[in-house]
Parts: sequence; structure tokens; C-alpha cells
Amino acid sequence: MIPLTLTPTPLIAILRGVRPEEAEAIASVIAEAGFGAIEVPLNSPDPLASIEAIARKWGDRVCVGVGTVLSPDEVDPAARAGAKLVVAPNTDGAVIARAFNLGLASLPGVATPTEAVRALGLGASALKLFPAEAMPPEIVKAWRSVLPKAKQFFPVGGVTPERIAPYRQAGADGFGIGSALYRPGATPTEVARAAKAFVAAWREAG
Repeated sequence: MIPLTLTPTPLIAILRGVRPEEAEAIASVIAEAGFGAIEVPLNSPDPLASIEAIARKWGDRVCVGVGTVLSPDEVDPAARAGAKLVVAPNTDGAVIARAFNLGLASLPGVATPTEAVRALGLGASALKLFPAEAMPPEIVKAWRSVLPKAKQFFPVGGVTPERIAPYRQAGADGFGIGSALYRPGATPTEVARAAKAFVAAWREAG
């Protein structure tokens, strides 16, 4: 297993739909706000170019990730572009194994305890609880009581600043944050404002 360590906060920005020409500017305000990771999903326009731009500028400060990875064949080009984290909506052993072989952390999606245990057995670095809209804090608390204490849980999907505290109190270790942080067309100023609100919510919840 490749460990996943995110600093200064375990918050992952999901920039679905970001364009290469705006990637660096958007990533800059997110990194400066204190997010620990920035993910570019593969169903974004020219995602590898965006990953490369972000990694070139911020790769020494934040963990750069590739998201919506559905095939092990998609891992290698993302790694060459500078990704250090492989995020998927599902649990695919071949994707996890390919990430591991390249020295990349993996964050597969899980929605049941069976999937969670399988993902951990396959070597997942942490667990993406997806979609979080269908998995309230009570479920996180229940999972935390039976799954290994050292394993990290990241709720993803529908996360807002107001939902940070209840999930964190239930045992969440971090969050993946998408449309509440960035939507296509959002300006750096708008993203900066949202990013600061999420970081403040995380710190206040601690």
C-alpha cells in the first residue's frame, strides 16, 4: 500500500471540467487556501494537459491527482503528466495494482462494507466513500466501528462546508470536494472564496 498523506489539510479539490488554459490559475487559489490535493478527472477537457500544468507549478506543495480512472491503461499517462494520486468511482483491482506498481497512492470508490474490505485487501491507500449523498455521517460512524482504525475515509459527493463537521465527528479523515468548490466557468476569485470556506470549516471542526 502506498500511503496517502495530504497537507496542510486532507481536502481534495475535484476540478471536473477544468480547461488547461485556466488550470494553473484555479489550482493556485486552491493551493494557497490550504487544500492538500488537486484532482483533475479524466472526463475533463484535455485532462493530462491540466494535470501537467498543475504539477509543474504546484507539484511540490500539493498532491496532484487524476480522477475518474476506470482502466489501468489510464494510469501510466497520468503518472507521466505528474499525477501522484489515482482516484476512481469504483474499486478495480487492476487500477489499484497499476497505481501501486508506479508508486502512486490510490483512492478507489466504495459504497458498501464489502467493497471497502475488498479495496483495502487490494492495497488501496484510502477509501473514497461515494456518493456521500447516499452515505450520511451515521454510515461513516458505523463503518468506523468495524473497519481498521488506521484506514482513511474520504466522503465524496455533495460535500459542503456545513457537512464537514458532522462527517468529521463521525470519523471521516478528509473530503473530496467537487461542484461546491469548482464548476466550469467559475472564476479564480469565486473558487478562492469557496476554498477558504472549506478550509475554515475543516479547521473549525477539529
